[in-house]
Amino acid sequence: MSTKKDKFTSQDHYFMKHAINLAAERNGFTGLNPSVGCVVVKKNKILSIGQTGFNGRPHAETVAIKACKKEDLKGSTIYVTMEPCTHYGKTPPCTNLIVKSKIKRVIYSINDVDIRTKKRAYSFLKSKKIITSSGLLMNKTKKIYKKYFEHKNKEKPYIISKLACSKDYFTSSKKKFITNEYSRKVSHLFRYYCDAILVSSKTANTDNSVLSCRLQGLDKYSPRRLIIDRELKIKKTSPIINDNRRINTIIFHNSKDNKKINYIKSKGVKLSYVDLDASGRLNLKKVFSKVYSLGISTIVVEGGKSLTSNLLKNKLINEFYLFKSNKNLKKLGKNNIYNFRKELNNLFKRKENIETFLNGEELIRYF
Repeated sequence: MSTKKDKFTSQDHYFMKHAINLAAERNGFTGLNPSVGCVVVKKNKILSIGQTGFNGRPHAETVAIKACKKEDLKGSTIYVTMEPCTHYGKTPPCTNLIVKSKIKRVIYSINDVDIRTKKRAYSFLKSKKIITSSGLLMNKTKKIYKKYFEHKNKEKPYIISKLACSKDYFTSSKKKFITNEYSRKVSHLFRYYCDAILVSSKTANTDNSVLSCRLQGLDKYSPRRLIIDRELKIKKTSPIINDNRRINTIIFHNSKDNKKINYIKSKGVKLSYVDLDASGRLNLKKVFSKVYSLGISTIVVEGGKSLTSNLLKNKLINEFYLFKSNKNLKKLGKNNIYNFRKELNNLFKRKENIETFLNGEELIRYF
C-alpha cells in the first residue's frame, strides 16, 4: 500500500487518467475479470497502452508490455488502474512479467478484492526492488469497479433494474410503446453493457420480444436471457424458446410438469429448478446465487411492476432507472406506479435526473 510519503506528480496524474479512460472504455466487456487500463511510460513519453481483452484475457499489463516489442523497458514506469495480479490462473502473474521487463516503477490506483491477489502485489514488487505506489485517483477507479466489487464481495451479480412509465405513472397500455424512440435506444444500451437480461415469463409472453440489443451493429453483443417462470407458462410460440439464441437462455422454474419440462428441454433451452420463498414466489436470492455460479456479473432487469417490487422487497437491486414519458395515458393506462416511488425512495439514498437527449422525456436514476 502507499504511504503518506508517496508523492504523485502532475505527470503521474496525467498518465493515470489515461489508464482510467482505457479501463472505462472497456468496462462491461471483460467477463468476470475487471476492466483494467495500463500505460507504459519512459522519460515522460508513452511507449504503449493496454486494455483487458474482451472476456477478460489477456490482461492489460500483458498487452501493454508486449506491445513495446523490442523497446527497452529498463527504467520505465507502468501505470495500472488496478493492482497487478500475483497468482497463477489461466495465465501467469502480471507481476512476473513486470519484473522480467525490468520496469523501474509501478503505480496502480486501487487494490483488487480477489483473495488470490488482494494487497499482494505491493510487497512482491517491493521485494524485487521496484518502486511501487498505490492510491492515485482511487475515487475515480472506485466508480469503474463498483460492479466488479459487488460481484466479488457479495457473490452476486450487480443488478440494474429499469421501468418505463407515462407522465401519469402508468407502466402499460393498449399502445405498443409508452416512451419514444430516443428513450428506447438508451434503454437498449443497458442490454449492450450487461451480461444478461432478466424478465418474467409474463413480460416475455406479452411483449413477444427476443430481448436482443437492437442498436445498429450491436446485436452480436445481446445479453444472455434469464426468464422467471415459476409454472413454465412461456408460450410454445415464443421466440425465447424458438429463435437461434435459445441456447443462451435459462428459465428458472418450480414446475414438476414433466410434459412442459421435456418440451422446453427439447428446444435446447436450459432449465433451472428453484425453491419457492415464504410468499410462494421463486426465491430470487437463490436464482441470483445460481446466476453468480454461471459467471454472470451484471444483469439488467426489464420485468414489470410485480417482479420489480419483489426485487426491491428483497433489496436485490443496486441501481434503478425510471424512463418517464412526457405524455399522459389517462384511461388508456394500466398498472400505475405513483405510490411505487415511496419504495424507491426508502431503498435508495440518492436520486438524480440524468441529462439526456430524450426529446422531452426524463431519465431518473436511483442509487
